[in-house]
Amino acid sequence: MKTLTWADFAKHNPCYNPAEKYGEWQGTILDLMHHPDIPNEDKFWAFTREGIVDDKTLRLFAVACARRLQHLLTDQRSLDALDVAEKYANGNATEDELNAAWDAARDAAWAAAGGAAGDAARDAAWAAARDAAFDAASDAARYAAWTAAWAAARAAAKDAARDAAWAAAGAAAGGAAGGAAWTAAWAAARAAAKDAARDAARDAARDAARDAARDAAKDAAKDAARDAAWETERKAQIQIAIELLTKLK
Repeated sequence: MKTLTWADFAKHNPCYNPAEKYGEWQGTILDLMHHPDIPNEDKFWAFTREGIVDDKTLRLFAVACARRLQHLLTDQRSLDALDVAEKYANGNATEDELNAAWDAARDAAWAAAGGAAGDAARDAAWAAARDAAFDAASDAARYAAWTAAWAAARAAAKDAARDAAWAAAGAAAGGAAGGAAWTAAWAAARAAAKDAARDAARDAARDAARDAARDAAKDAAKDAARDAAWETERKAQIQIAIELLTKLK
């Protein structure tokens, strides 16, 4: 196993300078796989660069990674392709056999993609319909709240105006007193309408904030689960690489 330095990776245009981040380094690719500070994602990148390990090791690595998910492969052509690829890497299958297995696996992949596209379209349609129904229901609820608030405000204004007018008219002796009563009643009605509108706006804002918080929490949980699953898979892949490299020592 050859000795490497950061210069061996520089020609592959890494996204940062490893020498600046980790200091000077020299060792084998197996040593790099055991480096405590390098993230698994970067170890994977380094291991799969051209010229770092031989083609046989890379092919066996690819097969081993695929076998971790082979329980999801329902088409025998895909499973056969893994077997032939492994045999080819170990010198037990010809290139023609490998190409034939590749063609068959590609056909299986296209068939699976077609079925998956149909399922995805159906699921997307249902999800869109569900979200649209939820949004429509939320909007309708908020609109109903606003409508009810304004109806209550108008009713309150009407009742307040009538009661104030009659009370003032009964207590006052002249038309001026009646006019003052109507003015006071309408002022009370406007105040009631303003309060009702403010309360409705506050409730609508609260509902919108609650919905936004719920959606944000849902998205954050989904992202966290995806990232955790991805990191778990990367750890497993690095362990596969270490096991293959250890056999080469």
